[in-house]
Amino acid sequence: MPYDRRLFLTTAVISAIAVALPGTSRSQSTLTENAAMHGLIGRMMAAPGQRDALIAILLDGIHNMPGCLSYIVARDTSDENAIWITEVWDSEASHKASLSLPTVQAAIAKAKPLIAGFGDYIQTAPVGGHGLAK
Repeated sequence: MPYDRRLFLTTAVISAIAVALPGTSRSQSTLTENAAMHGLIGRMMAAPGQRDALIAILLDGIHNMPGCLSYIVARDTSDENAIWITEVWDSEASHKASLSLPTVQAAIAKAKPLIAGFGDYIQTAPVGGHGLAK
């Protein structure tokens, strides 16, 4: 799959920042019966010395994002500037809908100067697991 830097930036930042939005939830059985979950895993590079500030932006207000079942931000233990972001959404449509939120657009503007680049990025089709919101 070709790497799309703009899509990854938008996805990573927007997914993390939508604050105070009414959430929706469905049971795991409903998810697997009615829609394919949508997953994203990506590596983001912070500008030197800015990883913690970027992480703070990514983690601010990640609760109650409509359709977001899991959003994990992790420090890369082998690179002091790298961050891994793992997301699970109830559908690709929910993920795409989050990209147009005004709060997400503001978060992108705030995070953009702290991002030095991107590494690996893949889309997945999650089928379940421990920790997915129900």
